Amino acid sequence: MARTKAPKEVKEEPIEKQLWKAADKLRKNIDAAEYKHIVLGLMFLKYIEKAALNKAIAENLARVKV
Repeated sequence: MARTKAPKEVKEEPIEKQLWKAADKLRKNIDAAEYKHIVLGLMFLKYIEKAALNKAIAENLARVKV
């Protein structure tokens, strides 16, 4: 007869802790002063993406109202 393993208890961490752990893994040994350039670049890309999306939505709404 095969033995079955008892399921592991999974402790759920708050999302903030999970994000910090992920950021630490990505950053590894990069100094915080260097890492800020990466983060600021990503934030800028996100801003540009959102601005372009909002512009496209506004143009489509203007086209539909005509």
